[in-house]
Order: sequence, then C-alpha cells, then structure tokens
Amino acid sequence: MVELSISNLTPSKPEQERVQVLIIGSGPAGLSAALYAARADLNPVVLTGMELGGQVSLTYIVENYPGFPDGVGGAEMVELFQKQAERFGARIEFDTATEVDFSQRPFKVKTYNGEYLAESVIITTGATPKHLDIPGEVELTGRGVSYCATCDGWFFKDKDVVVIGGGDSALEEGLFLTRYAKSVTIVHRRDELRAGAILQKRASGNPKIKFIWNTIITDILGEEAVTGIRMKNVTSGEVIEHPIDGVFIFIGHNPNTELFNGQLDMDKLGYLIVDQLMRTRVPGVYAAGEVADPTFRQVVTSAGMGAAAAMQAIHFIEANTESQTEIIAGS
Repeated sequence: MVELSISNLTPSKPEQERVQVLIIGSGPAGLSAALYAARADLNPVVLTGMELGGQVSLTYIVENYPGFPDGVGGAEMVELFQKQAERFGARIEFDTATEVDFSQRPFKVKTYNGEYLAESVIITTGATPKHLDIPGEVELTGRGVSYCATCDGWFFKDKDVVVIGGGDSALEEGLFLTRYAKSVTIVHRRDELRAGAILQKRASGNPKIKFIWNTIITDILGEEAVTGIRMKNVTSGEVIEHPIDGVFIFIGHNPNTELFNGQLDMDKLGYLIVDQLMRTRVPGVYAAGEVADPTFRQVVTSAGMGAAAAMQAIHFIEANTESQTEIIAGS
C-alpha cells in the first residue's frame, strides 16, 4: 500500500506546455470562448477550476436561455456546452490556476499540475457568493447554513427555512426550496425586491413562501445544527428570535480576481476592467463573464462575452503570427 504525502502529490518540477489560447474558468463564458477558439483551430485549453461549469452547474433549471423553451437543467447545460466545445478540439483540464505572470508573452500560468505558456489568455473565473459575516454563519455552514439550494434543498424536506436576499437568485432558490421545505421565509433588508417581475409574481403566489421586510439577520443560532436566527428590524430597531431549521444566503457575489492582483486593473468592487472588446489593459489578455460583469450576470450575457473574448483572441494571435512571419522573412 502506497502512503500519500504532500511531497509525493506535488510534482517536483512543473512541466511546461505551450498553448495558443488558455482559458481560466469553465462556466458559460469559458466554454463559449473555448467553442469559438476551437472552431478557429487554436486548440484552446480550459482550466476548469474547482468546479466544471461554475455557478450555473448548481442551478436547478435555467428558463431564460434562448433555444430551451421548456428550460434546461444547469448541469445539463454545462454538459452540452462542454461537448460542443470538445467536438471542435477544445481540451478540458480539471486543474486550477495558482499563479499568473502577464508581464511578457508568452504568458505564464502555473497550476497545481504544471505550467502553461500561452500566447493569449481568456479569464472567466466568475464570482462566489457573499457571506453575511455574522456569528454562527461559519460555524454552522454545512449544518443548516447553505449557499446552494440545488445542492442542499433535499436535506430540508418538511422543514422550515429562511432565504436571505431580494434578487433573482434569492427568489429562484426560494422557489426551488418549496419542492422540499414545509415553509420558506424570504428575509429582505428593504421593503421591496430587486428580482424580476415574473419571479416576484411566482414567489408571491406560492403558498409556501412568505416575506419579512426591512429586516436583517444578526445571528444564526444553534450548536450542532441551526435552530434559529436573531433578526433586527432596520426601521423599528426591534430584535426577535425566530426558530428555523435552515438558512440559505443569496446576497450577491464577489468576483474571483485575487489571482490577478497587481497584474490587471480592477474596479472598486474587484471586478476586472475590460473595454467593449473584452480587452484588459494587457494586450492578449481578455476577461469575460461575471468576473468582469457586475451588472447583468446572466448565462446568456456571459456566453456572449466569452464568444467576443475568443474572437478578439483569434484576431490578436493572427496579427502577431503575421508580424512574426514578416520579421523572419525580412531577416
């Protein structure tokens, strides 16, 4: 029997691989970019990160993507995106980027399994859910606190849960939870929702869903598992405790851009800054999807951004290949 250790799990010397297009991230933006780059015979490599498909892979059903009038499961959509990209020559690597160097071309990207030298890089690392940062949240995550109804809803069959948030994600996940939970209470810090009209109508008409307005959660209660929450009305200041079995948090996202600190420009929220052609300030490096989109954050817009980024990467590589050819011919 072979004993595993950190030393024999870590390669002693990373192997370098040269690629024309390296895509960091595998959500709708990344897989769309892979499709377009592959159709241009650039043999793109996609680093999946920790989860193939990103957030959409955890979504129960996507109803607003063109071409699927009856909706499509998030995991199924990712599988279809992947198959289409691979059909034209994209390569999916279940690996994560750990370090980048965009100071010169070819760009260097280190991963857990090796190192890539890329002529062009497309960043599609997406965003992760925000936390409330209140007592009990970290301690009870996985024991009643969740950020994914699709993942954990089944565990709350015939139980009472709260959903925190007022946007599309909060209502979508809240509606999904009604498949299992006895009741779903949506707690929102304002007196009106930010979600779309159709979702609001569905949620308001669902007998299992009720709302608590102008209220924030200050504590999540419980020892071994969630038993309740402490809430504060932001208008009256009243504080009450409410027994509950589960807490689902959907209050927004933080862009996954830590890897690019000091390498690329970001806005005050940490989103990568790109122009209308998906270009970062570094020629040859592009960004698409939620990592560069704090506004729309939809599957269809992310896919479009990924396609645009790939088209620009194709032009960039063609232009630089022609330049290199001219230099060699003139030498």
